[in-house]
Amino acid sequence: QVQLVESGGGLVQPGGSLRLSCTASESIFNFNAMDWYRQAPGKQREWVATITSGGSTSYADSGKGRFTISKDNAKNTVDLQMSSLKPDDTAVYYCNARKTFRTYWGQGTQVTVSS
Repeated sequence: QVQLVESGGGLVQPGGSLRLSCTASESIFNFNAMDWYRQAPGKQREWVATITSGGSTSYADSGKGRFTISKDNAKNTVDLQMSSLKPDDTAVYYCNARKTFRTYWGQGTQVTVSS
């Protein structure tokens, strides 16, 4: 069973930065792609960013220019560097890993942007 563990969340002031990390229990080479999603209170879970096995990246409009997704194959991690954070970025952030016939989710890490 694949396990994904997110870390790096916390409380940050508006305009600040955070780096989230997702560590997989197996080689991330095994996944077709890995994503970050987020879910704010009272809202549906929404897609934030994707990185494919080949290293291609894509971003939701909400994070373009502020968020950067990256991976470290040796450490089996996928990171989300977030900058210029806004109160609207407050949410639980989830890591997702996709294989051909199955998708895996982490437990999430809370990000709160507040002064």
